[in-house]
Amino acid sequence: MQNKTVSVDAPTKNEIVQVLIERLKAYYVFPDVAEKISAGLQKYLDEGEYTGILEGEEFALALTLHMQEVNHDKHMWVRCHPDPLPAHEGPLYRNLAWLDEQKEQARIENYGLHKVERLPGNVGYLEIRKFHSTSWSSETAVAAMNFLADTEALIVDLRQCEGGDPDMVALISSYLFGENPVHLNSIYWREDDITRQFWTLPYVPGKYYNDRPIYALTSKNTFSGGEEFVYNLKTRQRGTLIGETTGGGANPGSTHRLHPHFEAFIPSGRPINPITGTNWEGSGVAPDISVPKEQAFEAAYGMALKYVIEKLEGRTSRPLLLLRNEAQEALKELESS
Repeated sequence: MQNKTVSVDAPTKNEIVQVLIERLKAYYVFPDVAEKISAGLQKYLDEGEYTGILEGEEFALALTLHMQEVNHDKHMWVRCHPDPLPAHEGPLYRNLAWLDEQKEQARIENYGLHKVERLPGNVGYLEIRKFHSTSWSSETAVAAMNFLADTEALIVDLRQCEGGDPDMVALISSYLFGENPVHLNSIYWREDDITRQFWTLPYVPGKYYNDRPIYALTSKNTFSGGEEFVYNLKTRQRGTLIGETTGGGANPGSTHRLHPHFEAFIPSGRPINPITGTNWEGSGVAPDISVPKEQAFEAAYGMALKYVIEKLEGRTSRPLLLLRNEAQEALKELESS
């Protein structure tokens, strides 16, 4: 089947740029930067930079590059859609039709929790690709964390995590930090001129995982909410980060409809970590152990198995002797491969 293409003529391009400028000035978290970006877009339009662009995808890419060249904010982008977006003024998350589609996509993706597993040696493994809204995904998250509750160590794989809801970050983190509430993060929102704090919960359905090691896998594709998760672990010294420096996109926001076939993501918030007073925007989160992303799992699993073997040394009960042997065999197989 041939992909649909969206054509853009001069009036359409002018309309999209004007609406984009309007939304940037109204919503972008840094108003002074919004003015600079808007002036740049208008200049490109007036000087005919977009004249030769006839296809929507190419136009969206050009706008994205021209916005990012000012502030290098990787959250800021424009996309072209072959199928029309629902008519709506303001952030699209307030549109019920758009929201229903996002919820259905989240369900299909198992709410971003792609894999949960008990590995040999009783090491837990959780792969998170997106932190979806807690109103949709809390039951799945609780089930995943309770499945892992009795493992000896935990590997959380965020190498393909694109971000998501800070409330979901807080929910999963609540299992890892224990019953005493921990201030994880704050976000300043320009639209309401408020700063909202995010804390771990004083109660979780199931068991806490606050007394065992955590190994978080990262890559340059780990982004936004995935970065917040590992940044929180790092600043609180709660886990060991293994892999690559993350993507460096901190500022959250929402999508806006610019035209029936065009949407823009405009960051309207700024995270403020209670430990550092700043965030990971532009810099990313550096791992504690730097290895290519393809080697991160093996490195973490080896560390976890060695921890289990050492922890069980001298234990004489038959189940624990069997578990130590299982961990030793798994380590031997991992090292030989």
